[in-house]
Amino acid sequence: MSLKEIEAVTPQVYIVGAGPGDPDLLTVKAQKLLAAADVILFADSLVPKQILEGVRADAEVIQTADKTLEEIVPLMVERVRDGKSVVRLHSGDPCLYGAVGEQMQALASAGIDFEVIPGISAFQLAAAKLKIELTVPGVVQTIILTRISGRTEVPDREELASLAAHQASLCLYLSARHVEQAQAKLMEHYPSDLPVAICYRLGWPDEKIVLVPLDKMAVATRENNLIRTTMYVISPALGKEVEGRSRLYDPEYDRLFRASKEEGRRKKEEGRGKKEEL
Repeated sequence: MSLKEIEAVTPQVYIVGAGPGDPDLLTVKAQKLLAAADVILFADSLVPKQILEGVRADAEVIQTADKTLEEIVPLMVERVRDGKSVVRLHSGDPCLYGAVGEQMQALASAGIDFEVIPGISAFQLAAAKLKIELTVPGVVQTIILTRISGRTEVPDREELASLAAHQASLCLYLSARHVEQAQAKLMEHYPSDLPVAICYRLGWPDEKIVLVPLDKMAVATRENNLIRTTMYVISPALGKEVEGRSRLYDPEYDRLFRASKEEGRRKKEEGRGKKEEL
């Protein structure tokens, strides 16, 4: 669906990523869908009301923080069958810890068409706020997005200590209530003095970012009362001057759209030789 077509939205469900919380970080497509939809269901405990500032005055807005899947899905199905367009608004990006898989399955089973519109995730905004690159050449080239086991069990093969063994840029979601356990597992492989960014409600008016050594992660979380909507960034790229340069802009590196200095000199010499032959 193109942006021009959004003015007349097809009656179906649009699962939209709201981003971390800042309305300015909504995608253009998300903004247009919110402005055009007949019905909007949103998780009011995770999505700030500022995100809804551009919705139609006559749009039906339904809060879902107190509803179960068995209550939410029929609401969407009934509205679409009534010929209405429905936005199911999720925080961050729907594909990450959004519990959208079960909703998509239920909609498909009911014969309801749906589309997924991605959003910015908290780990991306965290890197922007911290002014770091999470994949610094020669330092770290892998990003791990994970959580610790809690109400939702993490498979044994994804146990936090085993992931920490890679010493990659690790972004830890949904783990503040188990922060002592998380810290202990991380310290099995990361240095105890490695800086950690504790990111609370990124993109919200009361956003807070606390930088502490890894061995103070749990204490700082408790002292600042950071429980819900908290993410941790643990990365070798964080908190110090890192030396590492990409080959992307290296003058000695030959690329499809730009020859290396050496290749440029060679071509120049070949051109000069051809002129001399003439």
